[in-house]
Amino acid sequence: MNDYPSSWKNFEKSVRKKAIEIGNAMLDEGYSEGRAIPIATEKAKEWHENASSEEVEDFLEEGNTQKRSEEGKKYEDRPELMERAELVTPHDNGWAVQAKGAKKPSEVFSDKTEAVKRAKEIAENKGTEAVIKKEDGSIEDRFSYGRNE
Repeated sequence: MNDYPSSWKNFEKSVRKKAIEIGNAMLDEGYSEGRAIPIATEKAKEWHENASSEEVEDFLEEGNTQKRSEEGKKYEDRPELMERAELVTPHDNGWAVQAKGAKKPSEVFSDKTEAVKRAKEIAENKGTEAVIKKEDGSIEDRFSYGRNE
């Protein structure tokens, strides 16, 4: 909680803590600091706007911002995922957004349109592709964001 970008110094403690948690997870997943900071900022503010006061209190009471492994990272390093397409696939709770080959979705949306929007953002940031699947798992659409395009 004492080592964060100066742009976060005036945030409420809960927003700053959430931004640190999100930013650290993104760095662990291979995002550059320049990409992780603005995304973490946006997501932390969004979380705070949508969280109940009880959720915020519970979050602030948690001791560590993340449970980290012995190596010091919450997530295993998988930089190869940065080169892989983002998928939108059916999920128990709606629609999952995850890198091809990832063990878990990065996010789950109840609305497919929101999942597609997020997958496109991530794919564009990574310079890869967003692959949208139908309920049956077949490919519905592809959006390419190649680094050299």
